Amino acid sequence: MTAQAGSASFPDHDSMTESVSSLRRRALRARRNMTAKDRESASEIICDRVCATRTWNASDTVACFLPMHDEVDTRKIIERSWRANKRIFIPVLRASAEMAFCEMAPDTELEQNQFGIWEPVRGFLINARQLDIVVTPTVAFDKDRNRIGMGSAYYDRCFAHLRHRRYWIRPKLIGVAFRCQEVEKIEPNPWDIPLYRVISDA
Repeated sequence: MTAQAGSASFPDHDSMTESVSSLRRRALRARRNMTAKDRESASEIICDRVCATRTWNASDTVACFLPMHDEVDTRKIIERSWRANKRIFIPVLRASAEMAFCEMAPDTELEQNQFGIWEPVRGFLINARQLDIVVTPTVAFDKDRNRIGMGSAYYDRCFAHLRHRRYWIRPKLIGVAFRCQEVEKIEPNPWDIPLYRVISDA
């Protein structure tokens, strides 16, 4: 995905530094090498840990991604949020290289976008600043809560207002990833948004 004309703030995947690209490839390879059984077991641990946090328990509006086949399976978080009468919002990608969050109910119709990711066909769009927590897809992470995603910077653009915060305001970005995706050190770019916390199966 190419950055919008006239903006040098968010380079595309190909212009990321080699070190970040290398870390991304290594973390993706580690994730894809997990067995289906190990992935299922680890996903259950991660979902239980997310739903045991005070942050999740205190939340009313929860954003959560619908997983690809080798990502953390977040469906348990979504189902438990519904049972707890929380509102669930799913990221939807726009043609303008922007991301919005659409409300999803148990009977919401879904379709796959251009990347093969499932999204609601229609629904209420919430202002991202009104979300309490955002369960954030994470390709690689380090102990300082730095995150590497797939390289399109959708989350960094959407939550740019968090970059210059003096204290943590809404929403809280909670990265979920398998322990094999942790790396020693990520050198953040100026536009990167650090995670509020990372939850893994470690």
